[in-house]
Amino acid sequence: MAEVLEMISNSDDMPKFSNVNETHIRKATEEDASRIAEILVFAKRMKYRSIFNDDAYSFGELQVLPVAKNYIENGFLNNMFLYDDGIIKGLIRIEKEEILELYVDHFFQGQGIGSELIEYAKENYSVNFLWKIEKNIDAIRFYEAHGFQLTDIRKYEEGTTEYLVMMKR
Repeated sequence: MAEVLEMISNSDDMPKFSNVNETHIRKATEEDASRIAEILVFAKRMKYRSIFNDDAYSFGELQVLPVAKNYIENGFLNNMFLYDDGIIKGLIRIEKEEILELYVDHFFQGQGIGSELIEYAKENYSVNFLWKIEKNIDAIRFYEAHGFQLTDIRKYEEGTTEYLVMMKR
């Protein structure tokens, strides 16, 4: 019996289970820019096309290469964190007390990645507000589940007739 237990414990064929407390969140780097842009472009097309009804923007202006360049050139990667378990599946961008962006790749939604990112931000940074498109009910519900509440403060999304609503915690 001791020999069998030793064989099992030393076997490379056994499945490796990740530590439950292990974090998959890390700071973004320039090397991540194309994957970040890919997530952003696809997520924005999926979520916002029906709200803004602007195909010229969604499929003309909103392209992976220009988004990646913009994020590098404007320093947006400096305050961005990624969920990366071998595949970059989600991102959150923070500036001071504000969550600027939180996106999870469409194929990995519903797996707790967004929750892990927002909880990471709440635990490690003094984030206490964000702006969401008023018609993005799914996002508003998500943030409410994580302790953010709608306020009466609204403003127009720049260049559109759609409102952004402030959420605070």
